[in-house]
Amino acid sequence: MITFQKAELVVSAPDKKSWPETDLPEIVLAGRSNVGKSSFINTMCGRKKLAYVGNTPGKTRLLNFFNLDDKYMFVDVPGYGYANISKTQLMKFGQMMEDYFAQRKQKKGLVILVDARHKPTEDDITMLEFARYYEIPVAIVATKTDKLPTTKLKNQLKMIRKTLELNDDEPLFPFSAEKKEGMEAVWDYLIPIFES
Repeated sequence: MITFQKAELVVSAPDKKSWPETDLPEIVLAGRSNVGKSSFINTMCGRKKLAYVGNTPGKTRLLNFFNLDDKYMFVDVPGYGYANISKTQLMKFGQMMEDYFAQRKQKKGLVILVDARHKPTEDDITMLEFARYYEIPVAIVATKTDKLPTTKLKNQLKMIRKTLELNDDEPLFPFSAEKKEGMEAVWDYLIPIFES
């Protein structure tokens, strides 16, 4: 079981000028608004309020850099697919992602969070293509599995795998922040990537 002495938000960066100057390896966390990214971060880091769990999805408009024990960094990117976002903001978000993936040397991998109850969206597929294009390891985490009966979960995971056309080296992890299930498996996958 991984525990962190220190887990803190370093900076919320609106653009590349604000990125933190560190050599820590970074894993990017992406997903639709309200997919449960904040809960994922809090659960994975063993904190209650490290990432803000908002009632209004789509609040994150910045790249949030979280320092874990001065060893690793989680980078939380704005949730996508939220209706209230303007074209300008959408463009800005696109640019922010382009800059990050094209220029950030510390990036090691990408975790895409999808809601286990729903079919992955076009945005999820685009995000996956981003990772493949930049040839960085990518894993899919299916959140909110506690909201599904076990009998249904297996089929849902199959459907997610099929929709995203996942390769053999692109794992899919069932995850429940509520029940703290899936943490170990995700960390087992992430640590070697952080340390590669």
